[in-house]
Amino acid sequence: MRELTIDGKKIQDDGDCWMIAEIGHNHQGKLETAKEMFRVAKECGANAVKLQKRENRALYTKAGYDKPYENINSYGATYGEHREALEFGWYEYKELKDYAAEIGVTFFSTAFDFPSADFLAKLDMPAYKIASGDLKNIPLLTHIAKIQKPMIVSTGGGTMEDVNRAYDAIMPINQQLALLQCTAGYPAEFSELNLRVITSFRERFPDTVVGLSSHDNGIAMAVAAYMLGGRIVEKHFTLNHTWKGTDHAFSLEPIGFTKMVRDLKRTRVAMGDGVKQTYDSEVNPIIKMGKKIVAARDLPQGYTIRRQDLTLKSPGDGLPPYEIEKVIGRMTLQPLSEDDDITFDVLNGAMDWSEAAAS
Repeated sequence: MRELTIDGKKIQDDGDCWMIAEIGHNHQGKLETAKEMFRVAKECGANAVKLQKRENRALYTKAGYDKPYENINSYGATYGEHREALEFGWYEYKELKDYAAEIGVTFFSTAFDFPSADFLAKLDMPAYKIASGDLKNIPLLTHIAKIQKPMIVSTGGGTMEDVNRAYDAIMPINQQLALLQCTAGYPAEFSELNLRVITSFRERFPDTVVGLSSHDNGIAMAVAAYMLGGRIVEKHFTLNHTWKGTDHAFSLEPIGFTKMVRDLKRTRVAMGDGVKQTYDSEVNPIIKMGKKIVAARDLPQGYTIRRQDLTLKSPGDGLPPYEIEKVIGRMTLQPLSEDDDITFDVLNGAMDWSEAAAS
């Protein structure tokens, strides 16, 4: 059985979906806002909360860092200033790590570069997320693999060849791996989600937990992913769609996240064991709605029953309709009135039929 343990929680095929609330930088660079988001996400049913860690000056080219970035979602005049305004350092991460432990939610982060990976390692983060943009970044993947913590790799924008390459690079070093189908649109079009890739991943990587990093506007695709075998779902999370920032518009607010977690838990329970059976709760409704065989009119004693002498009526608390052929041609042992139950006890040869049914 495919299995992955993160922060003491076992993720496996016969278990619930492991839900990640992707906070990213939706905290707007405010520590107290991040704490509130952690708390609310936990209350909504998230198993984990996740941030994004970047060493911005090492990550971007000088031109990219200094590029003007003036728009309604900007926190600085340049892209570098914008990113720095949203970035947490050691103090914030340590505070958040302690707070997450206090409220009982798993906290980890995406590492976008080597310094960030080492930064998170010093904090002893329980897992690492790899963004879709680093699916082809084999040097970073192998560097993080050597830290020997569970790795969750998003695969947006990649081909199966890219996923194979990443898998082949990571697994000889660290077998604690999960692969997430992802479409790197923000938001992603439903026509491009390609959820059947989850099935392809399960077939191609039979020992690896798979899941969905979903950038769509909605909650239904998480249930679809679970039905296809996805056992990790990551969704962007916000407290308010209208807040300043590029990710808030397609992030789930608390009510949506709560409903998604609820539906995922219901889905696991509703899948059942695959054995068709009658439940106690069904007995009375089926009697009420079902049919039984009754006399269509008054019938005298010693009368040979024809099909037109029988009808099917509710409630279904008598001889079921599938027995009708066993009744036709039999003789009544007593007079019957219209709507009287037709049972083998009032027909000749009842013992023979009972024995035949038992055999």
